[in-house]
Amino acid sequence: MSCVSANRETKPEDQTSTTTADTSDIRKNRLTMQILTPHVYWAQRHSEIFLRVDLSDAKDLDISVQENNILQFKAQGHGAKGDNEYKFSLEFREPVRTEINHKSTQRQVDIKIRKQEERWWDRLTLQEKKPLFLAPDFDRWLDESDAEMELQAKEEEKINKISVESRVRTDPYLGLKRGYLFMYNLVQFLGFSWIFVNMTVRLFILGQDSFYDTFHTTADMMYFCQMMAVLEVINPLLGLVKTGFFPAMIQVAGRNVILFVIFGSLEEMQNKPVVFFVFYLWSTIEIFRYPFYMLACISTEWKLLTWLRYSLWIPLYPLGVLAEAVAVIQSLAIFDATRLFSVPLPALLGGSLSFSYTLQIYLVLMFLGLFINFRHLYKQRRRRFRSRKRKVQ
Repeated sequence: MSCVSANRETKPEDQTSTTTADTSDIRKNRLTMQILTPHVYWAQRHSEIFLRVDLSDAKDLDISVQENNILQFKAQGHGAKGDNEYKFSLEFREPVRTEINHKSTQRQVDIKIRKQEERWWDRLTLQEKKPLFLAPDFDRWLDESDAEMELQAKEEEKINKISVESRVRTDPYLGLKRGYLFMYNLVQFLGFSWIFVNMTVRLFILGQDSFYDTFHTTADMMYFCQMMAVLEVINPLLGLVKTGFFPAMIQVAGRNVILFVIFGSLEEMQNKPVVFFVFYLWSTIEIFRYPFYMLACISTEWKLLTWLRYSLWIPLYPLGVLAEAVAVIQSLAIFDATRLFSVPLPALLGGSLSFSYTLQIYLVLMFLGLFINFRHLYKQRRRRFRSRKRKVQ
């Protein structure tokens, strides 16, 4: 009996190891039976869908779009559940093409699929409820309006490239035009640089006293630069530059009203500190704008200068308009007192219509012009830096 009972006895250590091994086998079997899905991030454009599968060191890729508009994905790689086989399927909201472009890296699998029709989808999948493994790819995400702007920018870039190539082949005066634009921007840059340096030096030497004689020390050069600026309205009409005619006309006309009508015709305004602020803000903007265009004529770009040209206007342009508005407001009483530029009224009405009423209307138009030009400049900045970001990527 003792021999039989001895054979039936089992050590506790053996029981523990057996239990652990069984548990491990059960987990492996469950893991094998369970379908593992990787994290998938998506974004879209009007013509394409972008998928980013969070699966590193992926191999044995099997990616296809079935006839029923369902994307099937299977690969071996390292995901959220370790190194295993991962699968997922997506039934798209609308038909897509069966051709797939994909690229596997050490970190992820990138998939690009073209839509059958170029249109914006309100969601990716046919079912309204989003799969748990699917999330937006915020690195590529754009809303519909931003995507339309990106598409428009691409089309404009293509058109511009074609037009540039055609001009290079057919325009015998291209070199002459570029030479003219280079010299114009160079002259304007030198003129506004002289004004800026002159005012800065006098400010450091004389302090606030320099505010009161700014007009008498810099007016001649400012007259020259602003008369030259009329060419910026003519150049778009002649097709020499791509900038719009209307924004250029608003800026040039607005500045010339301030310079020639407010400051130039009223001696009482020429000694006021507001002249200093108007001239200083104008010249600060232009000493970065003109060299940017000057270098563009010779197909050269300095990144810092580009950033300054498309960024400094954000604080300086509204401040310049505000300083101009202050100058207009200060001149109203002077025009009323001097009756300068007043319009005579018929004898039955008597007297004359003060020019200050015209300036009050101009004040309203000034802030309307600020909105138009600010919007125009913001779009330029957004388009410029977005296209640069795409080139970097």
